[in-house]
Amino acid sequence: MSKIDLYDPKWIEMVFQGKNKAYGAYKLRTGTSKRNIKSLTILVVFFAILGGFLVWKVQADKAAAERQAYMEAMELSKLQEKAKKEQKKEKIQPKVPPKKEIPVARQTQKFTAPVIKKDELVKEENQVKQMDKLDEKVAVGTETHEGTQDRTVEAVRNDIAVATTPPPAAPKEEVSNKVFDVVEQMPSFPGGMGALQSYLGQNIRYPVVAQENGVQGRVTVSFVVERDGSITDVTVVKSVDPSLDKEAVRVIKSMPRWNPGKQNGSPVRVKYNVPVTFRLQ
Repeated sequence: MSKIDLYDPKWIEMVFQGKNKAYGAYKLRTGTSKRNIKSLTILVVFFAILGGFLVWKVQADKAAAERQAYMEAMELSKLQEKAKKEQKKEKIQPKVPPKKEIPVARQTQKFTAPVIKKDELVKEENQVKQMDKLDEKVAVGTETHEGTQDRTVEAVRNDIAVATTPPPAAPKEEVSNKVFDVVEQMPSFPGGMGALQSYLGQNIRYPVVAQENGVQGRVTVSFVVERDGSITDVTVVKSVDPSLDKEAVRVIKSMPRWNPGKQNGSPVRVKYNVPVTFRLQ
């Protein structure tokens, strides 16, 4: 038995032969093929538009994420440049050399040894003094000088340069608690800024309260990278919402150890700022 196509015009003409073709059934039968083609065309166009929209949405989200990462990197760079400028403005205090203390010269009185000469050749200052006229508290010398009579007393003399042996240099302090804003080699996240943004994006848990209230924004967090790369002193310097602030602090504290900053080749403590972005999809 051959297959019967109910929508074939020949079959329709045979069925409605000698009958009232003005009846609605005849018109419905003859227009079925056109309606099917039109319906299929509409479905194809609809799915094509839907697929194009989905592709555009994925690409737009990817571009937005890249722009966001770029803006955050630029903000970090501006913060670092600002810290460098502030450090340059600091005035260098001149070093004042310490005062030197030297012993005061002892007071002496002149005593001339007896020499036989004619009276007219002897000057008054060279005349021999009698022993009972010498001051017992003053030392005897070839010249008379002013000074102290106490051998144990020392006085400060700032106007006399004295060649003294410099004191031994104090041992260099290896461990310093100073926190730097800018150093020769700034601390860095393992893998660079791209790895940092990826870590934050994968580990942030958007607070439910903020999602329900439609709260979003960028929280700037400050922290100290220690000499061993650990993170301490985490604080919020730019707040958006208490729930977002709390989550930003949590994810910053959970970061792995950083590569520490270095000054003069030695690891030091460095203050660092990182913006944490919360954006509703």
